[in-house]
Amino acid sequence: MVNGTVISANSLMETLSLQREVAKGAISIKTNSMDNNIEMGSFTDLMKQKVASVNEAQNYSSNLMKAVDSGRSDDLVGAMVASQKASLSFSAMIQIRNRLVQAFDDVIKMSI
Repeated sequence: MVNGTVISANSLMETLSLQREVAKGAISIKTNSMDNNIEMGSFTDLMKQKVASVNEAQNYSSNLMKAVDSGRSDDLVGAMVASQKASLSFSAMIQIRNRLVQAFDDVIKMSI
């Protein structure tokens, strides 16, 4: 029984070490899109999907807040949670935009 626990602990440590390397970016996990039937989209398509998702979260939050304000709903907690989720997703999108603009500026400033 003790030996089984040691093997489990070693296996767990190896898994954690591998996950740490993946998180650092030292190891990249590639999937074969042919096997998984996953179609890789363009960066533009991905950004459009994410902006639409943030917009949808904002609209959903707004609708919940309007329902609470007008008395059609008494789910104040749900409305506040949706509002915070929408705010957080919008802030994350703004941070991504700022990083992209900064990267673009860095590329423009590079000398050839």
